[in-house]
Amino acid sequence: MATMTAEAARETLTYEDFGRAVREVAQDVVDSGYDPDLVLSIARGGLPFGGALGYALDVKNISVVNVEFYTGVDQRLEMPVMLPPTPQAIDLSGARVLIADDVADTGRTLELVRAFCADHVADVRTAVIYEKPPSVVKCDFVWKHTDLWINVPWSTLPPVRRRVGSIDH
Repeated sequence: MATMTAEAARETLTYEDFGRAVREVAQDVVDSGYDPDLVLSIARGGLPFGGALGYALDVKNISVVNVEFYTGVDQRLEMPVMLPPTPQAIDLSGARVLIADDVADTGRTLELVRAFCADHVADVRTAVIYEKPPSVVKCDFVWKHTDLWINVPWSTLPPVRRRVGSIDH
């Protein structure tokens, strides 16, 4: 399972933990009998999880929806906002959709995306690595419940920047 760090009671997800989480959540999906036609990843945090779930579940139809909510560590907009381009409703018509995100914190992002899908799809379910107690969406597939801030491996290091003195090619 993920490890606790000494830094301000945070939970750290390692790449090894991430691999285990993907396989365990995928197994839960299969064991439940749910057979998604499409994995809809919520960008940005849900991209690694959604892509990996697609492979684990042998679902080749992967789509992305961009939602802005967090503006910094524990700083967010009042409500999440879907950013263009949004998936076309016709692309979702009659599909069994598995929405994938890394964390259900408030659950507002998942709520927005699930509502967007609800009128157009045959069935929609949610899968996350972590679900926090305040989440307004109780996800169908969850690897772990926590109330800690989570460090995920793809966002703990600062963005890569150009090296001083590097030459353009």
